[in-house]
Amino acid sequence: MARDPKHRYSDFMPNIGTGEIILLLLLALLLFGAKRLPEIGRSLGSGMKEFKDSVTGNSKPEPHELTPPAPVDTTTTSPREHETV
Repeated sequence: MARDPKHRYSDFMPNIGTGEIILLLLLALLLFGAKRLPEIGRSLGSGMKEFKDSVTGNSKPEPHELTPPAPVDTTTTSPREHETV
């Protein structure tokens, strides 16, 4: 059964227009809030960049091992621990 080249997709597959994109963006704004949307965008962008770099082989050299942070003194007690009630 030969198909007409004009009909590459099924007839019931909808087109996504400007109105639908705006609706999806408003839905994302309601779900995640205005504070979290930039964070989500940054993480998606950095993830896509890492994926692209790994596929194309353009990766930065791995940074040398960082020096460990100074040890935290956990033996100190709070001044309220020794107060009597």
